[in-house]
Amino acid sequence: MPPLVPNTGRSYNPVVTLNGWTLPWRMNNGVKEFHLVAEPVVREMAPGFKAHLWGYNGQSPGPTIEVVEGDRVRIFVTNKLPEHTSIHWHGQRLPNGMDGVAGLNQPAIQPGKTFVYEFVARRPGTFMYHPHADEMTQMAMGMMGFWVTHPKAKHPLIDEVNRDFCFLLNAYDIDPGSYTPKIMTMLDFNLWSWNSRIFPGIDSLNVRLNDKVRIRIGNLTMTNHPIHLHGHEFLVTGTDGGPTPKSTRWYEVTTDVAVGQMRQIEFLADEEGDWAFHCHKSHHTMNAMGHNVPTLIGVDHRGIAKKINSLIPDYMVMGERGMADMTEMEMPIPDNTAPMMTGEGPFGSVEMGGMFSVLKVRRDQKPGDYSNPGWFKHPEGTVAHEYTGPLAEPARFKSEGGQSMPRIQKPPTPTEVKVRKPSSGHENH
Repeated sequence: MPPLVPNTGRSYNPVVTLNGWTLPWRMNNGVKEFHLVAEPVVREMAPGFKAHLWGYNGQSPGPTIEVVEGDRVRIFVTNKLPEHTSIHWHGQRLPNGMDGVAGLNQPAIQPGKTFVYEFVARRPGTFMYHPHADEMTQMAMGMMGFWVTHPKAKHPLIDEVNRDFCFLLNAYDIDPGSYTPKIMTMLDFNLWSWNSRIFPGIDSLNVRLNDKVRIRIGNLTMTNHPIHLHGHEFLVTGTDGGPTPKSTRWYEVTTDVAVGQMRQIEFLADEEGDWAFHCHKSHHTMNAMGHNVPTLIGVDHRGIAKKINSLIPDYMVMGERGMADMTEMEMPIPDNTAPMMTGEGPFGSVEMGGMFSVLKVRRDQKPGDYSNPGWFKHPEGTVAHEYTGPLAEPARFKSEGGQSMPRIQKPPTPTEVKVRKPSSGHENH
């Protein structure tokens, strides 16, 4: 959804939630009121692949909440789940009884009941909301959302930007052909997602050449994610603790987002093109991976494949030359799942999945236009291509080198050998 421009309350530059939307509000005697509904939802994670999740207001993750520093906010939370819940406002300064830990700070919200949270958004920054009741189940089912508090006035550590994107890192374990995540999985997830979407179902980030761009990233998975941007350097300008002091900032192309953390990065989009943007853990840019598949690189299947084909006509050799062949196979997969590697670019298969998208920088993108401009038209002579001319013999590695602590070679010690011959006859008694 395009950014929701505020028509009541104080103005600000709104964020764009990748594959998501911003929650509307109403002003009631100077209080900004929101309504969240915790409920089962169906999320299309990629075209043709749907998951039965839990979320808020019809989607996982829930809608982004945007407020301004100093706003008094009132959030009504209605529970339409089959069990009790609560909401923790991750990173916020607020009264202890509004912190949302069921049993500690408040009674749990029982099915069918509505609770109200009210507090002042005391500091600007990038935050999250998620349950703090049966947290393992509810977060594994997709219950989470984004919260942005904009500064009320010009801030010395918060720059104005042209584009402001946000998304949450989340992960699921959904068996191919099924719909519901396995909630007991701790690390071996098979779907790594941004805002509960997987590539090629993740929106591109479309910006105008020389836009100042901010991207806000929150991590509610069970592991860290090194988020990497191609073609540009960025600064980490904020965390869930607030804006970072300028003395602590340095340029990066990858930043690690640990569990429960927020990272806010900013850069000048001054290089035209279609630039990859992804988690740098290679398994996190794959879909529905089977992690118990043996490595068969270099194994000649041809003889055994013929024999197997006589029994199983559809059997196909996999993995003897690497796994890229899988993107070319028309292999049948279960009805409700996504191929492990997928996505077609202008030059062929992209061979990606999971936490992967594209930053699209265009000089002719109109200000305020968030639509996809299509594939980049490369200037002549700027695309890597096949070379068919003569080549000199390339240099090759020839020596393994020595050891850092070689053993001392001692001269051999002479060995004295005595030979005994067995007797040839029997002894007389």
